[in-house]
Amino acid sequence: MSGNESTVDYSYKPPQKMNKKRIIKIALIVLVVGSIAAAGTIYYLFNMPHRNVQAADTDYSLKASSIVNEYLENPTLANEKYLDEEGESKIIEISGTVASIDEDFNNNKVVLLKNTEDKAGVSCTFSANTNAHTSNLEIGNSIKVKGVIRAGASFDADLEMYENVIMEKCDIIQ
Repeated sequence: MSGNESTVDYSYKPPQKMNKKRIIKIALIVLVVGSIAAAGTIYYLFNMPHRNVQAADTDYSLKASSIVNEYLENPTLANEKYLDEEGESKIIEISGTVASIDEDFNNNKVVLLKNTEDKAGVSCTFSANTNAHTSNLEIGNSIKVKGVIRAGASFDADLEMYENVIMEKCDIIQ
């Protein structure tokens, strides 16, 4: 070989293998970063402010028997009317006659608005913040309640009975 000639190595060299320590290190970094992101997302979702139903404007105002009949006649159409695109209930005011006053397992008041001739009524569950507003209620009172729907009225063929419209986050409107 003379001084002007250069030597080029054209032989095949396989790619270098990543050693196990480096793979484990990268996997651990990805796992830690993913865990932190997941924990942050869960924390954010858990601590989101709840919807303030009582401070918001009412979308519909109607009688208990009207909403019950709408759900019994056509539940799909009623859901389209009273639920938004994401399935969240619009805010509704219901007026009716108190048929019963009970408590649920969380010691929240549950007031049933129903006329004697109706097949089903509207079951209104109050919250810990609004339970005190039911202290003067008596069966037979006519009241107006504001809340959100969780379930519509229906007929249960297995039990052969009508199920009430279920509302929650309720409060009495003065």
